[in-house]
Amino acid sequence: MKLDARSPSGPLAGKWGNFKREQKLVTPANKRKFRVIVVGTGLAGGSAAATLAELGYEVLSFCFQDSPRRAHSIAAQGGINAAKNYQNDGDSVDRLFYDTLKGGDYRAREANVYRLAEVSVSIIDQCVAQGVPFAREYGGKLANRSFGGAQVSRTFYCRGQTGQQLLLGAYQAMARQIGAGTIKMFPRTEMLDLVVENGRARGIVVRHLTTGQIESFNADAVVMASGGYSNAYYLSTNANGCNVTATYRAYKRGAAFANPCYTQIHPTCIPVAGDHQAKLTLMSESLRNDGRVWVPKNAGDVAKNPNDIKEADRDYILERLYPNYGNLAPRDVSSRAAKRVCDENRGVGPGGRGVYLDFADAIKRQGETKIRGEYGNLFDMYERITAENAYQRPMRIYPALHYTMGGLWVDYHLMSNIDGLFVIGEANFSDHGANRLGASALMQGLADGYFVLPYTLGNYFASTKLDRRETSTQAFKDAEVNVSNRIQKLLNVNGRKSATEYHREVGKIIWDNVGMSRTKQTCELAISKIQELRAEFWQNVSVAGTSDNLNVGLERAGRVADFLEFGELLAYDALTRNESCGGHFREEYQEADGEAKRDDEHFSHTAAFEYQGDAQVPMRHTETLNYEFVQRSTRSYK
Repeated sequence: MKLDARSPSGPLAGKWGNFKREQKLVTPANKRKFRVIVVGTGLAGGSAAATLAELGYEVLSFCFQDSPRRAHSIAAQGGINAAKNYQNDGDSVDRLFYDTLKGGDYRAREANVYRLAEVSVSIIDQCVAQGVPFAREYGGKLANRSFGGAQVSRTFYCRGQTGQQLLLGAYQAMARQIGAGTIKMFPRTEMLDLVVENGRARGIVVRHLTTGQIESFNADAVVMASGGYSNAYYLSTNANGCNVTATYRAYKRGAAFANPCYTQIHPTCIPVAGDHQAKLTLMSESLRNDGRVWVPKNAGDVAKNPNDIKEADRDYILERLYPNYGNLAPRDVSSRAAKRVCDENRGVGPGGRGVYLDFADAIKRQGETKIRGEYGNLFDMYERITAENAYQRPMRIYPALHYTMGGLWVDYHLMSNIDGLFVIGEANFSDHGANRLGASALMQGLADGYFVLPYTLGNYFASTKLDRRETSTQAFKDAEVNVSNRIQKLLNVNGRKSATEYHREVGKIIWDNVGMSRTKQTCELAISKIQELRAEFWQNVSVAGTSDNLNVGLERAGRVADFLEFGELLAYDALTRNESCGGHFREEYQEADGEAKRDDEHFSHTAAFEYQGDAQVPMRHTETLNYEFVQRSTRSYK
């Protein structure tokens, strides 16, 4: 397998311009001749489908939800980054580029990250034109706030509902094209296989979830925008339906899966309340603009009412450890700091797995009305879940799985190693390295969909001789048979244990052993336990009903089966990366002060895995990360 990034030549700031200047074009009349499949309707998929259809391509859009508006992008809260420098506080494209590269612990491709920072400025203009109601200052100008890992205010926001408003903008653009007939929408359909013929992606096989029908669709290119795999851990901030199936099935068809061990733990989530939970709830990182993170200095005070603990007896851990960034230190280091104090028996709340996020000083300084205006919906959500009033006592928060930086490998053109398979948004690996900065997920999804893919896909069509393939070919028939056989295999087990129980078990294995910290021993243990659990799953899973109608249990079982395979790949990647970087923290590799210790000599590369068959060790390939324009240094936020 050859991993060629295909980055344009020339100075960093000119690469994207050079690409656009030299790209081959498709005439407007000829665009109607090309069909594009887009899997997923979140910010990346929705914006891509709308833009490609607006350009004139025939677009087939698929989502497993009952409406594109229910994509998980809608749950994003805090904001979207862009290097507009409206605050005149020193921001620039170069600074956003550097912050993103440093935030990812220098494990991302320079050219891709710079392009992301460069096109970020256009995203805000696009969204404002769509009517996205960004927060504004008293004089009417767009407002900004700060997020972790940055010393400037570059985050645009819609109170605590930014993802919802951005998704509605992309959805209305999609709806216009659906009405015009340029997008054909297939809701309640789940992609279950990728059809590859002669090394080229030719289409997909889906199951219509309401009828059980298996159907194939062909196209000249397939775009995957199916999101990340946080739900491999069972408990995460992701919606229950989020899964790895689409990208994992593409992996099994030959697509390289890059850096699966790069997972992001978000530091501000409502702590686990008990074994009954099926997901966790995010509290936006924006809250750390005004909230202060602390725990009692003395373990004997953890059971006290936090308002009764004197100021001198409080440990403001992030302000103490990272004075230059304080409570806005990046997510990975903030999460590990919270874990350390909880491991010292200074955690608060049930089970001692929580720290306080305190707004008393902000309310005193700005007034409760101001705080309600900024974060009111988040405070209301917190109270509905915990029955605690965060205006009167500190919130309790603890880190949880939130985002995944790993994904299918792509080059500068956003194309995987399979010709004609493009991957965008969280489904690919390209822009965030080993740790994503807050408010950058929405930026990447919209950058890929609105401003990058329309150029690179057009260049691909203009440069490639394509024959429209019919779904009657043997490759499509074989893929349909493969999907049908797997579904029937799940139904035939007739065991006694639900897929949800297996999901909870594999999630706990991965969280306990390949979670916020990992070791060689825990990674090996995770692999062994996952293999045992997977064998049991195929002997004892219970899937009621049939495949010819709506069967939620069957859907879940198929997704859990993929988690049981993918979890082993995640652990194997963590085992073979003998360093600590960003969200990948191997306890054997840390500095004297407990921070991550990189090994640039041996691991300054992207690890991309090639499927070798069931129960076979995947082949590990590498793409060397060469830094021509940035001088790598030890990552510090102190």
